[in-house]
Parts: sequence; structure tokens; C-alpha cells
Amino acid sequence: MDYQTTSPSYDYPEESAPCHKTDVRQIAAQLLPPLYALVSIFGFVGNGLVVLILVTCKKLRSMTDIYLLNLALSDLLFVLTLPFWAHYAAAQWTWGNTMCLLLSGLYSIGFFSGIFFIILLTLDRYLAIVHAVFALKARTVTFGAVTSMLTWLVAVLVSIPAILFSRSQREGSHVTCSPHFPLSQHHFWKNFETLKMTILGLGLPLLVMGFCYSGILRTLLRCRNEKKKHKAVRLIFAIMLVYFLFWTPYNVVLLLSTFPEFFGLNNCDSSNRLDQAMQVTETLGMTHCCINPVIYAFVGEKFRWYLSVFFRKHIARHFYKHCPGLQREATERANSVYTRSTADQESSTGL
Repeated sequence: MDYQTTSPSYDYPEESAPCHKTDVRQIAAQLLPPLYALVSIFGFVGNGLVVLILVTCKKLRSMTDIYLLNLALSDLLFVLTLPFWAHYAAAQWTWGNTMCLLLSGLYSIGFFSGIFFIILLTLDRYLAIVHAVFALKARTVTFGAVTSMLTWLVAVLVSIPAILFSRSQREGSHVTCSPHFPLSQHHFWKNFETLKMTILGLGLPLLVMGFCYSGILRTLLRCRNEKKKHKAVRLIFAIMLVYFLFWTPYNVVLLLSTFPEFFGLNNCDSSNRLDQAMQVTETLGMTHCCINPVIYAFVGEKFRWYLSVFFRKHIARHFYKHCPGLQREATERANSVYTRSTADQESSTGL
């Protein structure tokens, strides 16, 4: 995570002058702070509501609830680092080396744990729909808690290089916080980190989602309930489309930037374009933490019903104390719209 450093200039044999790299720092200083501020606000609010609803209303009664809670915590952990990166983009790194290590580690742990819990949610839905009988025994709260703890452990292990190699130091006129690999192993670690990000962040989710959702779709196509079938299909495609829409561009640009010779991009113009593309695509991917509450929770009818109950119980009640007329009006409206479908919604299996 380094928005401050300017890529070094390189001499290319075919050119008579050295390559002058475009300084993306000026663009980042103007655009990233307000953007990250919005992402932080919506990320905290959205994922915070997910946590509150799951803990206070749904009481974490299923393995799906456990995974949704941990996904929200992953996004909150990720969002926690954004204000620091926003300040870094606007000026320079002023938080010291310890905070550089800590925030780089939290950023990486939040990113990878979020991916892993998306995969677990995909597997959870696959079991629930395709292997419903087996799922009755396997999809327990205890199993969800155990696998969640193991997932966090794996995310920490995967993030160790980000913690070990990140450090704060002065580069030119700016203090930076970025990975610094040993000179003797620089290319190895750079290639390793890129392949790790691509495999875990794109290849593995694509493989799991492709296998699971193809089985889910085949099962749903045999479902007689057309309404529920169409809703489930829309949700599945939204999950796949949104995740890959936000993170695929970054993974592609990361591969191109790490192996430019392989793709024939080892020239000055291509290097400049890749620098700018890296900035844009990583920023796009980071905004995905705001979308997770929508696609994994708020699109579910049952979750929206819990949210409405939570709002009436904990927030609207305080307004009603000062305005008794509003309470009578809300009560009459609630009684008039409470139908059998509303009651059925309380016992639905939607997220």
C-alpha cells in the first residue's frame, strides 16, 4: 500500500532519453482523501449495522450468521486503515515505523480474511441448496465458529510478509510506508507476493464460485417455487459480478506490472500507464468493503425485516417519547400492513 512513492526512472535501450515516470502522488493527494472518507463512513455504518443485527436480533443461530459476522468484521478491519491511508495520500507518512507495520498487517489481514469468508459463504450456500440433507448435520454454529477461527489464522499467516517487509523510511523529500524486500531476494518476493495476491484474490474465488454456483443453479432450475428461484439466482449473480467487477482489474494490472517483459510492456509509455492503472484499480477494489453489507445482508428480506425491528426498538422509540402522535400513527400503520406474507417473512431462510 504505497501511494506516495514515485516509481524510479529507467533507461530503455531503444530510447535516447531516460523514462520520466508520471508522479501519481499529485493525483492521489487530491482524489483519495475525500474518496476514502466516504468509503470509511459507509463502510463503518454498513458493516456496523450488520454486526449489530446479527448479534442483537439474529443471535448468531446459524453457520451463515457466523460467516456473515466475520465478513463484516473483516471489512471493518479493512476500513479501519483507510483514514490513515487517506492522510498518507494527502501528505506523507507521519505515523512512524510501528504504525506502518501494524496498519499494513491489518490491511492485509482484512483483505484476505474477507476473501476467505466470501469463499466460506459460497460453500455454505452450496451445501444448503445442493446437499440439503447433509447440510442439516454439517452446517452448525460450532462448526462455523471453528472454521472462522481457522480462517483468521490462515489470513494472519498469509499476511506475514506484509508485516515483515513493510517499513517507514524517507525516500527523496517524502517519508513513505511501503514494502521493502531484501535486495538479494527482491525479485523473488515481489513475484511471490503478486502470485499470492492473484491466486488467493482471484483464482481461488473464481474456481470455488464457478464450481459451487454451477451446482446451485442446476438445483435451482429444478425448483418449483419460481419466485424464490429467481431471487436466489439474482443474488448469486450479484455476488459473483460485484466481487469480480471490483477486484479483477487490480489483479490484472498487478500481474502486468510485475511481469511487464512477459506481456511486452517493458517500455516507458506502458510503465506510466500501468502506474496510473494500479492507482485506479486498487482504489476501486478498496471500495468493495462498502458493497459487502448490501450484497450479503441488505438484499435479504429477512435481514431487512430484522433491521426494521431494530430501528423501531432502539431508535424510533426515542422519537416516539417526544411525539406520542407519531407512535399511534406508526402502530396503526404497522397493524394495517401486517399480513400473512409478513409473518411468513419472519421464518424465511433468506439472508
